Amino acid sequence: MLLESSELSAIGRAAQAVTERLHPENYRTYNIDRNINYTNICTAVCDFCAFYRTPKSSEGYVLDRQELLAKIRETVELGGNQILMQGGLHPHFKLDWYEELLRDIKSSFPEVNIHGFSPPELHHFTKINKLSIETVLERLKIAGLGSIPGGGAEILVDRVRSAITRGKVMTDDWLNVMRCWHKLGGISTATMMFGHAETLAERIEHLDRIRQLQDETHGFTAFICWTFQPENTQMSHLPPAGSFEYLKTQAVARLFLDNVPNIQSSWVTQGLKIGQLAMLFGANDMGSLMLEENVVAEAGTVHYLTLDQIRDAISQLGFIPRQRDVFYHLVDEALENRAVEANRIKNPIQQHAKKLLQIADK
Repeated sequence: MLLESSELSAIGRAAQAVTERLHPENYRTYNIDRNINYTNICTAVCDFCAFYRTPKSSEGYVLDRQELLAKIRETVELGGNQILMQGGLHPHFKLDWYEELLRDIKSSFPEVNIHGFSPPELHHFTKINKLSIETVLERLKIAGLGSIPGGGAEILVDRVRSAITRGKVMTDDWLNVMRCWHKLGGISTATMMFGHAETLAERIEHLDRIRQLQDETHGFTAFICWTFQPENTQMSHLPPAGSFEYLKTQAVARLFLDNVPNIQSSWVTQGLKIGQLAMLFGANDMGSLMLEENVVAEAGTVHYLTLDQIRDAISQLGFIPRQRDVFYHLVDEALENRAVEANRIKNPIQQHAKKLLQIADK
């Protein structure tokens, strides 16, 4: 009924009341990380994805190890404490390849959390290696995996998943990857991409599956939702869901997911102003500066913000902007201030924004 309603402001006020009860503090948070896609080669066929390439495609790649480490080094220099590392479902790499990757990263950057390998990837590893998901997760954790992103969820309803993807994990197995990780003491995020083949009732079913698992394991730290970006995909004929639908769905998620502590704004898909407005529709976190993003960008949606813009967006709402880590612990203020200065000096996104402002002034 709420998703069918046009009373956006009332739903937003209700969601904000929940946020203020869960987060009465005078600050709102953000993170600095980088989305590193180590490969775009994927055996799954997802009609909604503009990023993947088939194993025989001439446009397929696997990142050189030194290039990957250089990306992490730049992230650390700009104050980042985490990388988000995901790829396609590569048909040939065995588990020891991923273990070596994790060990290489942790040996060079022991302080960086690796937020890596979405449930579709992890489930794929079980098939390639003929191992249980418990064994796969245990080995990756020992090698250095720190937390799991909620990618590849789309809508956790098998009817929808069968309609928009082939060769990819279904609902129960996606949830079981998270269940097993949480039982190992790990944390993860949960996501939802909506505005494509699902009904409104199926959006709620998705939220309910997340909520039930959270009641069982308490392993989800945050929920992030965004609208499907149809451009350059096989579903480009669908009209994009707008900001109204995004804000309403996020607000409903805040009301429904009473056991998930944090909601992240999705400025990457919605842009600065709607991303900021989302902080009044149930979100308490502006998400990540995201020094690099490739998947959504391939679909034609490219929103880049500087660290100053993210912090200003929070300040304009009357809150103190604070940097956090993956566990939602606040970063030491001295380190936070150094990150702000480093981004003003070194971050290419920040420098590009300054040039645009100088051109506008002239």
